[in-house]
Amino acid sequence: MMMALNFQAAKHKKMLIERTKNCTVRLGDVSAQFPENSIVWVTTGVKGEPKHKLYTAFLDKVRVKTMGTLTSSDLGHQNPEINSREELIEDFERIYRRRILMEDVVTVIYFTEVHEDL
Repeated sequence: MMMALNFQAAKHKKMLIERTKNCTVRLGDVSAQFPENSIVWVTTGVKGEPKHKLYTAFLDKVRVKTMGTLTSSDLGHQNPEINSREELIEDFERIYRRRILMEDVVTVIYFTEVHEDL
């Protein structure tokens, strides 16, 4: 079964295409859906609409943390434009349309592109 790591925001699509994003922070514990060492499709598209497959990726590291324990490395790989947990919380509150707290559980997923070598 092939899994997809989907990104809905246009800014994330741009970063994925430019290969400046190699980490995603997801709200809640989604580690069971995205086991470490899995192969996934990296896709973009809004829920309920067609998706666009950008590339295949390997899930290098999957960690469950709280928003308050995210590192500057997690933030930088997630989005180079976000410099603090507070900025990420603001971003998440816009996306999820609810209040996000430092105690909220998140899953940090680091991934690398898989090249189709001959």
